[in-house]
Amino acid sequence: MTDFQAEKRLVRDYYEALDPAQNDDILAVIDSFCGEDYLWRGYHPFGLLESREDVATKFWLPFKRSLKRLQRRQDIFFAGFNSLQDDGAVWVVSMGHLLGLFDRPWLGIRPSRKITMLRYCEFSKVKEGKIQESAFYFDIPHFMDQAGLNPFPHQSAAQLVQPGPMTHDGLLFDDAPKAEGATTLAAINAMISDLGTWQLGLPLEEELARTWHDDMLWWGPTGIGASYTIERYAKQHSGPFRAAFTDRSFSGHICRVAEGHYGGFFGWPNFTARHTGGFMGLPASEQAIAFNVIDIYRRADDKLAENWIFIDLLGMLAQQGDDVLGRISDIYPAEASENDKLH
Repeated sequence: MTDFQAEKRLVRDYYEALDPAQNDDILAVIDSFCGEDYLWRGYHPFGLLESREDVATKFWLPFKRSLKRLQRRQDIFFAGFNSLQDDGAVWVVSMGHLLGLFDRPWLGIRPSRKITMLRYCEFSKVKEGKIQESAFYFDIPHFMDQAGLNPFPHQSAAQLVQPGPMTHDGLLFDDAPKAEGATTLAAINAMISDLGTWQLGLPLEEELARTWHDDMLWWGPTGIGASYTIERYAKQHSGPFRAAFTDRSFSGHICRVAEGHYGGFFGWPNFTARHTGGFMGLPASEQAIAFNVIDIYRRADDKLAENWIFIDLLGMLAQQGDDVLGRISDIYPAEASENDKLH
């Protein structure tokens, strides 16, 4: 049994302090739990932030001013060593939703004054008793959809508020047996090896069946949606995606980790590809597009059963010259009018 209790406790304590913090207390919490050279990776429009102050003032403070009475609703929590780098650090992974009352504009999105959730996943690198790096990826289009805005003309799969694992066992606050994590990591690596450059030579559904259960659940981001079973996943996402992109080049992962029946990875970027047209109803682009992605998996037996995906689709569009949030801000200014503010 590998002992990740200190690192898990640090991240859990960080969340317990951060979630209720307001105003100047936000930076104080981040200063307390994160290293001096803290590095934070987030989705468009935030990108790479290289100081604790920037993380506090550019992301958390505006977000908390907009989403009141914040709750963190975790569905998956696990930890482990990075299988790609032997530096002694432990990576702690948290996935779920940040829920609150959307009472003030955020990123130019008009508030609904209703329950709204930001779907998120965060990889936290813990070393020397501090969080040294975070990859905090989130689904802003999902947030927009809840506020009545849909930035995409076409979605091939289902739009849902996504649940956690079917088995309800994703919160690994206690450490899992080391062998289980090794088995999960092997299943993920086998899937990555099969994926390769999309040239395994098998029909798509046969390729997927090598590493996925037939009744797999693929929880994709808003703009793509969720799919159930290999057949529907192949038709509703994997097939259309492969057909719409070419010149795919794998950039590598920064972290790939597993514990128990859960595992995942992230990159910055994961891969680049050129859009030939049709994906989500969007036009073609001549330039290569970089994709920043988090994948989280649940293994059942020796195959993958569920997959939660975070893709920076707003960043993808921005690389093609489409500023989705800018268009929204033109319709509804970033600051609410007095009539839209709660007193």
